[in-house]
Amino acid sequence: MFKLLKTVFKTGDATVKYPFKPLDVHPDVRGRPEFNSDQCIVCSACTMACPANALTMRTDAVTGDRTWSLFLARCIFCGRCEEVCPTKAIRLTNDFELAVANKDDLLQETTFTTVSCANCHQPFTSHKELNYTIALLKQSGLNDEQIQRQQAILSCCPECRRQLSLDKTSHMGKVMGAKFAHYQQEENK
Repeated sequence: MFKLLKTVFKTGDATVKYPFKPLDVHPDVRGRPEFNSDQCIVCSACTMACPANALTMRTDAVTGDRTWSLFLARCIFCGRCEEVCPTKAIRLTNDFELAVANKDDLLQETTFTTVSCANCHQPFTSHKELNYTIALLKQSGLNDEQIQRQQAILSCCPECRRQLSLDKTSHMGKVMGAKFAHYQQEENK
């Protein structure tokens, strides 16, 4: 009996004072995702990488605004969103306590404005994503003329970009076709 009491006093408390004292968690614990809307460029990489579909991106058909949503009740804390985010706008914290009285408190939403296409005037990307891409082009060492040329292309939606590329390519095809025909005539002589 004395051996048992000696062991109990030597060991100390086996219980923790949770919830009155926060638990000490390992720094690598994956908990609640924290979203920084100032850093987000609305690229939707996180929404495509989320296996639980906790992250979604909706585009309003009338205004063209994009709404980023995180429903924490669906999140499995896998960390894929953090891995794929190019600007580190989303990161996992150590906070694992998600108990709430109202389920709506588990939903986080942020709305972003979009840019309209220079040709067809349909909304297609966010201001932040366009500015981020132009900043990357400037960092790559392109001169001002090349950046302006790329900016004109980037200000068009993918469908209009395809059409512009097709127009440029078809013109080049006519020029190259004439050169090829001339080359074949000389070869046949």
